[in-house]
Amino acid sequence: MLKIPEDLGFSAEEWEKIQRAVYWSEPDRPITNVTMCTSPDHSTFIINDFKDSYYVGEELLVTIVAKDFTGRPKSYGGDFFQSKAYSNKLKASVFGEVLDHQNGTYLARFTLPWAGEASVAVRLIHSSEGVQILKRHWDTDPDRVDFYGHFEGKNPQGAKMKETVACTVKWEGVAMPGKGNCCCEYPDVRTGLTWYCRKPPTLPCNTLVYYTFGVYKNHMTDLENKIMDKKHVNRWIKGDSHVIRVLASNATLGVREACKPGMPTPIPAGFYLHDVWTSFVCATRHFDAGNTTKCLKDKHIYIMGDSTTRQWYDFIIGSVPTLKRMNLHTVETNGPHMAVDVENNIDLHYRSHGNPRISVKWQIMADMHYISNEIDDMAGGPHTVIVLNIFAHFTTFPLSYFAYRVSLIRRAVVDLLRRAPETKVIVKTANTGHKDFYRTDWLSMQLDQILRETFHDVGGVYILDVWQMTACHYNTENIHPGPVIIKNEVDILLSFICPT
Repeated sequence: MLKIPEDLGFSAEEWEKIQRAVYWSEPDRPITNVTMCTSPDHSTFIINDFKDSYYVGEELLVTIVAKDFTGRPKSYGGDFFQSKAYSNKLKASVFGEVLDHQNGTYLARFTLPWAGEASVAVRLIHSSEGVQILKRHWDTDPDRVDFYGHFEGKNPQGAKMKETVACTVKWEGVAMPGKGNCCCEYPDVRTGLTWYCRKPPTLPCNTLVYYTFGVYKNHMTDLENKIMDKKHVNRWIKGDSHVIRVLASNATLGVREACKPGMPTPIPAGFYLHDVWTSFVCATRHFDAGNTTKCLKDKHIYIMGDSTTRQWYDFIIGSVPTLKRMNLHTVETNGPHMAVDVENNIDLHYRSHGNPRISVKWQIMADMHYISNEIDDMAGGPHTVIVLNIFAHFTTFPLSYFAYRVSLIRRAVVDLLRRAPETKVIVKTANTGHKDFYRTDWLSMQLDQILRETFHDVGGVYILDVWQMTACHYNTENIHPGPVIIKNEVDILLSFICPT
């Protein structure tokens, strides 16, 4: 099995950077009861050196104090806090960077980007003790999720029959669930990846037609279940209720430079005002139906990933009246899907990133293609746009497996840009929104760090940050954001495709 950075597609230096990016500090003592954990009811925050008024562009600092369930201040770090400044009246918000002092206190840093009123909100996503539970089970539980393979064929008497067995990815640290004979293997020669299933009792291996997600498995102890109880997770904490008065200034906010590959993502990456996102990355535009059609004219757009990029596919179709869906008679969640605008010579495609996909709907095995293989089969060129993402379906698998999948995509992208440098490649980051033990934001953030580290030095690639956009909006947080957020995300995407 693949163990070392070179086998995973990374140099030793790259792997070291990834390890630093995903590092998270641990409690400095054994945790024996819930009262030792960070409490969302007792933790608090205060605005540093509060003033009667501020100016647009000024920095605001907030100190967060973590306390346990007895009200005692914590002496170590590792809590997962998120923060934002916001105004419900103005439909405005901005993401705050949280810095861990490793002593139970944290600093939240904000840029104040709009004139008017603002308030600060801080929430505890997971206590440091909860994060350690996530880490431990990520590292030690090889069978946290089951998949089922559905075989269809004929028995020796010629009658139609179906058989269902357990399946999963073949990778070190991933256990084959269930009981029975092992195994039918389905290797992909180009990627070196293998999906495999237990042998069905009667049917041969070549009769695998569908697969489905089975169940999650909880291996937590009683104490761990108490620490991870929903009433302790994703809670807004009480704190400084001062209303911040922000006055207009001559500060220039936003970026005038056109969107291009390789632009860094600052914190904050932008802000909402009246539900419109202003980017601090590049000069994003706002597109109506006519401008969207004009931007996509004569283009082949390939969107590959999970359901969060399929939202973009659906939104674009809804934005271009002449773009019509083709019924390819495929599974909704997986694809492949296609829409065509003959008048403007636009073809828009969506397909899944391939196995594994956690979905209750039956997935057609033959339609499960790896992104790297799809890119390898593309000619690319000035009329080709590739949009990709990968994260949400990998939080129950080892980090090494996800890292290898991402490195395969990077290798394919680098090769494509070498032979067709005018191809536009956009990498969408992870959304916030998952909060349960199996697919929480902390796990998504770890995968997102790997994705960003892998692509940040790849010339010709745009990294489109949506983490901050989904974390700070006033809408109820959901892994599938509402139309207001999707509209702003797609505006950035189109600004990358058509910067002028």
